[in-house]
Amino acid sequence: MPPAQPQLTRRSLLIAGSGAALALGLAGPARADESRPTSARPFGGYGSPAARRDARTRYVHPGGLGDHRSVQAAVDAVSGTGHTLVIAPGTYRETVSVPTARQDLTLIGASENPRDTVIVYDNAAGTERPDGSGTYGTTGSATVTVRPDGFTARWITFANDWLRADHPDITGTQAVAIKVMGDRSAFHHCRFLGHQDTLYADTRNVSLIARQYFAHCYVEGDVDFVFGRATAVFERCRFHTLDRDVDFTPKGMVFAPSTSRTTPYGFLALRCRITSGAPDGAYKLARPWVPSSNDTAWPSLVVRDSQLDAGIDAVTPYTNMRDAYPWQEQRFAEYANKGPGAEISVPANRPQLSDGAAREHTRGRYLGDWRPC
Repeated sequence: MPPAQPQLTRRSLLIAGSGAALALGLAGPARADESRPTSARPFGGYGSPAARRDARTRYVHPGGLGDHRSVQAAVDAVSGTGHTLVIAPGTYRETVSVPTARQDLTLIGASENPRDTVIVYDNAAGTERPDGSGTYGTTGSATVTVRPDGFTARWITFANDWLRADHPDITGTQAVAIKVMGDRSAFHHCRFLGHQDTLYADTRNVSLIARQYFAHCYVEGDVDFVFGRATAVFERCRFHTLDRDVDFTPKGMVFAPSTSRTTPYGFLALRCRITSGAPDGAYKLARPWVPSSNDTAWPSLVVRDSQLDAGIDAVTPYTNMRDAYPWQEQRFAEYANKGPGAEISVPANRPQLSDGAAREHTRGRYLGDWRPC
């Protein structure tokens, strides 16, 4: 296994490959022709604008070899449902907003290597909007915002490279790489890079259930970097905690679910691995998020059949965000986890599912009649 990754200190490191997902086999095998110049085959085996046969497919290339130079331009150009955007290798420094009407939209990184196709920006919650209307807030900080149902992404990196060290005057340090709100949203072999609040798995409103599926993905961050109220399954994903230059612990938390009370399932991490660039025991596995906009939330998280490395505090893996909503009263549980971060030294601090209860917490139970490819 490659050595643990250091804290990100430069945007170039964040974009160019701070995650070792491919080296770990989490992002799929390299293509046999991966060493060939991307300029020669900018769209890999996905054809080209000149030779395309399907009018519902559009091509994005930063140098003008496709239909559009930016991802947002391609999103804006399509209408209706069922479109595919094939995105050539490159760094797309832009924010992308996918409206609710673009149902069943698919984004494909053409090289089939997520390190090659990067969508990145650097807004934070405390960043002032250019029009002087105030700050962006957590939701507004997102590099990519996905609202429709049926969204799919493959082989793409979603990143927010805003760094606290560059902006010591800003206290709103949440900086979201992607916010996903639609039902039947699937991400395969993708990377999600940031620091605080990297991956926001949410719903369009409190009354809706949004099923989301993340397979063979890589997610890194420090504070609450996987959070929201979606019903989300993370299967064979890697979560990596970053070191922080602070003199207190915990340095951060991996999960912060805010599941609605009427939603039967929240987050499920299945056959995943949690690694760390921070000292042993510096991170909590989770804390519940009961937002002021939904103070009846009943956060739900199950981590099962996963490897928890030493960066997770094995003695007290959970903590509170607000004392009025203690983690012990939430739907937190584990099952058959391994590794130094999964050791059960104080049973009361690590609720475990029985074998029978574990059968209720599977991909099929969480996703229901939806079967993502």
